[in-house]
Parts: sequence; C-alpha cells; structure tokens
Amino acid sequence: MSTYNYQLDQPHQRYNPLSGEWVLVSPHRTKRPWEGQKERSPQDQRPAYDPNCYLCPGNKRADCKKNPDYAQTFVFTNDFPALLPDGPQEKNFSRPYFQWQGVQGTCRVICFSPRHDLTLPLMSREEIRTVVDLWKKQSEELGKTYKWVQIFENKGEIMGCSNYHPHGQIWAGNWLPNEARKEDINQKNYFTEYKRILLIDYLNDEIKKEVRLVRENRDWLVIVPFWAVWPFETMILPKRHILRLYDLYPSESDSLVDILKKLLIKYDNLFKVSFPYTMGWHGAPTDSGDYHHWQLHAHFYPPLLRSATVKKFMVGYEMLCEAQRDITVESAAERLRKLSEIHYTLESFG
Repeated sequence: MSTYNYQLDQPHQRYNPLSGEWVLVSPHRTKRPWEGQKERSPQDQRPAYDPNCYLCPGNKRADCKKNPDYAQTFVFTNDFPALLPDGPQEKNFSRPYFQWQGVQGTCRVICFSPRHDLTLPLMSREEIRTVVDLWKKQSEELGKTYKWVQIFENKGEIMGCSNYHPHGQIWAGNWLPNEARKEDINQKNYFTEYKRILLIDYLNDEIKKEVRLVRENRDWLVIVPFWAVWPFETMILPKRHILRLYDLYPSESDSLVDILKKLLIKYDNLFKVSFPYTMGWHGAPTDSGDYHHWQLHAHFYPPLLRSATVKKFMVGYEMLCEAQRDITVESAAERLRKLSEIHYTLESFG
C-alpha cells in the first residue's frame, strides 16, 4: 500500500500529537520558500543604558520601586501581576455554562542582562548560562508551591512586548492551563498505549529523517515540528528523557546555551532583523502526580512570514476552523538550517 506523500504540491492536514489538533497545509499556494525581496528593517540603535527604561539597573519602575544596580540577571515580582498568591478560593460549577473558580499564583519578570541593547543571541555564552540557571532555579522554587510554572519570552513589539529591555516572564499557578493540559493528556495517552515517551520516539525519528532538523548537538536538537503552524516555528528537545528544566545536568545546561544561541542567531539572520517570537518551556507539572510520560521541550512561535515586515495573521479560517500554513515545514527547516551562525551584525568582523 502506498503512503501519501505529504510534501507533494497538494493540500493536506497534519496531526499534532501534543495538542490533539490538526493543521491544514496548502503548499500549492507557494511552491517554494519566498525568494522575493527581503526587506531590511531600520536598525534599532538602542543605548546600553536608558534612563527612561523601568527595567534598567538603578531605575525606578512604574510603581516607583527602584531596581538594584544588578550586574547579571535580575528577577522580581511583576508590579502589575495577572495572578495573585492570595487569589479567591471559591468555585461554582452549578451550571455547565456558568462555571468559574478562583485561582492563585504569581508573576515574575526576568531581566536577562543589565544592558538595554543586548538580546539573547547577542549575549555571550556565559551570560546566557546565567539566564538558563535562573530559569532552572525559578522553576524549581515556584514548583514547590504551584502546579504549573510557565517560563516564557515575548520578543519584539509585534509580539506585544511593552519594553525593549531584554527580558522574559514567569507565571506560576495552582492549576493546569489549557495548552499544558492538552499536552499532558496526549503524552499520557501515548505512554499508556505504547509504553514509551511520545517526544523521545518523535525526536529519534526526526534525527533519522533529518529533513526537519535545524541544529543538533550532543544533548539537544532543534526541529521545525512536523505539525508546525507558524512559518518558522521550532522546538528545542533534549535527547535524554527529562521532565523539567531543573533536572538538567550542568553539561546539558552548557549544551543548551550553545544550541539556543545558534538558533536565535539563525532567526535574526533570516530577515536581517532582531527576530520577534513568543517562546516558552513546557515541562512536567510540579505537583506530586506521576508525570513520567512527559518530556521537557521549548516552543518558539515567530510570526514573520516573507520578510522583516510581513507577518502571518491568524484570522478568518484559522480562527473559525483550524490553523493553516502555506510554506512546507520541510522547506522552512532547510532554510533555517542553511543560515549562518555568525550574527549578521558581526559578519563583517568575522
């Protein structure tokens, strides 16, 4: 029996085993990755220190609290948090269409660097390692109190980032959010049926096929997932079975720094711009449940499609039916794979 060739110039669906949802792929709309004009956005020459930035060292924040003169990473509780540790305890499920429950949690901000002008791909490996170490420390600390710890970064104004200073966030809560719950259910179902780890099986297949592989080192790989929705979406996966960030060995933290920096340089080099994205880590929930079926991974969701100024919009059919993409995952991976790992702003000095 012949197997359908999903790389043919025909519309088809691909299944996301983590979410249990489908994505429509329409490769006939663009027969190859965009080869037209690549617009270069005006270079953003930001200073190393901005006296008006509420995240720079020594400056006052919006609520008049003063930042310390931090020299590396700096974390603090968000001055305008979406979650509160003393949130309401009440719940009401009296009607199927009027269900609600109180939640408890906390929100923190992580300044990656004291410098206002440095994004992660331009930071040194030693500086990125301090960020990774802080991710690990914060996820372990907050995991002792909350069931789900979400570490994420919104990079760029196009992703709703309200401050240019390089920073990320951590939201921790006492419940399992929608995306985490879907991933938990589907990874558990796979483990129950096959007695193996879903994402371990998946990454081993991707290593053999190579067509969606962007970068690999001894402990990690970067792939454009088979079911990707965003044009240049990627995942970072550890090769070893790891539940949470704080389970990483020191050597795995080092190799994570290496592959993270190289991926982010490739992203910036794609359109010669500080590449916007939303990224976040998904690891096993941190309560006392059995989560052996989980595998740690990071999602990168960048919106840019054809240039530094053309983005993909999730509207119309995507909002009303299901996600849709035009360029194939395989062509996106090939394009990322071939990009230089020297940042475009430094190539003349390379």
